[in-house]
Amino acid sequence: MREFTLWLVGVCCMSMAHAVSVVDDRQVNVTITKAPMRIVTLMPSLAETVCALDACGRLVGTDNYADWPAQVKTLPKLGGLYDASVEAIVRLKPDLVLAGKSTRIVARLESLGIQVIALEPQTLNDVERSMHVIAQALHLSQPDAVADALWSRAMRSVESAAQSLPAEMRGNTLYFEASTGGYAASESSFIGGVISKLGLRNIIDPRLGAFPQINPEFVVRANPRWLVLAEPMAQSLSQRPGWRNMDAVKSHRLCKLTNAQADVLVRPGPRIGEAAQTLVNCLKKAATP
Repeated sequence: MREFTLWLVGVCCMSMAHAVSVVDDRQVNVTITKAPMRIVTLMPSLAETVCALDACGRLVGTDNYADWPAQVKTLPKLGGLYDASVEAIVRLKPDLVLAGKSTRIVARLESLGIQVIALEPQTLNDVERSMHVIAQALHLSQPDAVADALWSRAMRSVESAAQSLPAEMRGNTLYFEASTGGYAASESSFIGGVISKLGLRNIIDPRLGAFPQINPEFVVRANPRWLVLAEPMAQSLSQRPGWRNMDAVKSHRLCKLTNAQADVLVRPGPRIGEAAQTLVNCLKKAATP
């Protein structure tokens, strides 16, 4: 009997030896007993992080907007943040779903026995942490070392972008509109963190949260030297009360991002270095007469 008990304990220990426990952004502890090989992601940045960690081949489905790297474009598309299809996800038989914390179907998926890690990075520190959580969840052999290397590469790219910013732009004030409805990226957001590392000054107070909704009149009063927003939003600037009288508008100091460029900038993932260089290039282009 004693021998059997020792054998049973040994088997249990062996079965849990490779189990990995991570804490997601809900502060939920998720234990993954074996390397997930059928992964669904429900935010573009999560798919990008999985691929940057050299695990793109494990993806079996993504949200509607994931488009980088190129191979994720051919994967089944499962909906967006608020309308992802539970039925479509279940049909893919995933052993792990990586979702945004605010994705509505997280509880439903878990009730069906599907493991979910909810991650929604807001700050640069959050982005770094999400890389570590995903690397651990993937059961990589040295997850922290791999995640550290990925983060270091991203930060080196940000530093390189900062060095390419013209000296006369350093310290300039900037307003970055992150989405329609007047939602801006504050200094505390991951975008704001990149802006600070470039040597620019964000006019949105970090105490307002990462992505606060801003009264258009505040931007007029702040009168930033640069305005950064996606082209579709830039088309309506003249219709905003007082905006046509802002120095940035009158002097054409407008950084108008294409949809593809905006996607790079607003995704909290491994392409932060590319985002930094995209912003610098856009500002330099806007400064050219």
